[in-house]
Amino acid sequence: MKQYFVTGTDTEVGKTYVTCQLLRATQAISKSSVGYKPIAAGCDKVNGEWVNEDALAIQQASSLKLPLSIINPISLVPPIAPHIAAAEAGVSLSEHTISQGLSQLQQYKPDVLLMEGAGGWRLPLSESTYLPDVVAKLNMEVILVVGMKLGCLNHALLTAEAITHDGFNIKGWVANDITGEMPRYKENLATLKHALPAPLLLEVPYQVAPNSQELISAVQQLC
Repeated sequence: MKQYFVTGTDTEVGKTYVTCQLLRATQAISKSSVGYKPIAAGCDKVNGEWVNEDALAIQQASSLKLPLSIINPISLVPPIAPHIAAAEAGVSLSEHTISQGLSQLQQYKPDVLLMEGAGGWRLPLSESTYLPDVVAKLNMEVILVVGMKLGCLNHALLTAEAITHDGFNIKGWVANDITGEMPRYKENLATLKHALPAPLLLEVPYQVAPNSQELISAVQQLC
């Protein structure tokens, strides 16, 4: 089983989209996959239940069809910082819940398991605990999704620095064009290829599905 933690340079940089693309692509090379979104903030009422859109997308993209409550054990209604939403709801963002949920998924023995974080790398779970503190005990390499926009060089390099400083290995990174308007896109991409301490796994064009062969190449590197 290959396990990776998917993080991003910020919120709304396409972590879920990239996670879903990779999950689906594993099926093209006859590998089983499942996604894990332990913490999600921002839900809509669907058939009388509160459902997070990202968690639902990950559930649907996974080849192993499991209940949403297993894919997303901590679901918070307001679309705000999870530790604030949890405090308002009287919910604990505990290491035990996150680790227990992962162990439950591991029992299904997927070939690839992708655990998606919330927001950026340094996500608070409480006043003294951050999500990387928990992930550090789960034996995972990191996939970094870079939202390609003005300012992404600083965001990407600082995030990569924090990841490596925390003792994690970055397996690779994904360039996700989130605006379609970034000045000197190719030049910025070249800078990141040179400066980031990991290979570029995949380039995702603006509002266009990634090239299928590049996707397959990316998941082959992960497998």
